[in-house]
Amino acid sequence: MLAPAIAGLLLGGSLIIAIGAQNAFILRQGLLRQHVFILCLICALSDAVLIGLGVAGLGAIISGSELLIAVVTLGGAAFLACYAVLALKRAIAPTALTAAKSGPSSLRSAVLTCLAFTFLNPHVYLDTVLLVGGLSGRYEGTGRLAFAIGAMSASFLWFFGLGYGARVLEPLFARPSAWRVLDGLIALVMAALSVSLVHRFMTG
Repeated sequence: MLAPAIAGLLLGGSLIIAIGAQNAFILRQGLLRQHVFILCLICALSDAVLIGLGVAGLGAIISGSELLIAVVTLGGAAFLACYAVLALKRAIAPTALTAAKSGPSSLRSAVLTCLAFTFLNPHVYLDTVLLVGGLSGRYEGTGRLAFAIGAMSASFLWFFGLGYGARVLEPLFARPSAWRVLDGLIALVMAALSVSLVHRFMTG
């Protein structure tokens, strides 16, 4: 049980610890200290559900449907492109952390954005459902369960660590210039992900 669990933990960690739309959103919310717990919980639980579905065999079904792949890919690309524009606008007119805190986003808005970043991003399905689910096939019975639990644990550790660990950087982000850099990077990441999804769809 221990070896498959560690393997799942390492795989899950290697896939999730990267600069992406979901991580950038959680980092920003952590810096603003807005709805951190619920957003981290949503991301971690969403990963857990998708990993569970992948291990249960859904990955093979999705990969075999060209329509599902097209819908997920193009829908995700459009959403990421829109968020890139919003991040670029924030980068052009940044505010300090104290100013940003004065107008917190609603919980409903934050939750909907978080869910969109999670389920409209094709990379999430590629990582959790297809890759983790596919690699879990190397194990049988309790070994497969341990592998899945290990991968799920990586998501919980990462998102809560990122969300609450962001507070260490709060003094830095008291300056508008720091927000300009962060939002500029977020805009670039979102735009690059959107373009890469469209390119993959057109050439794939």
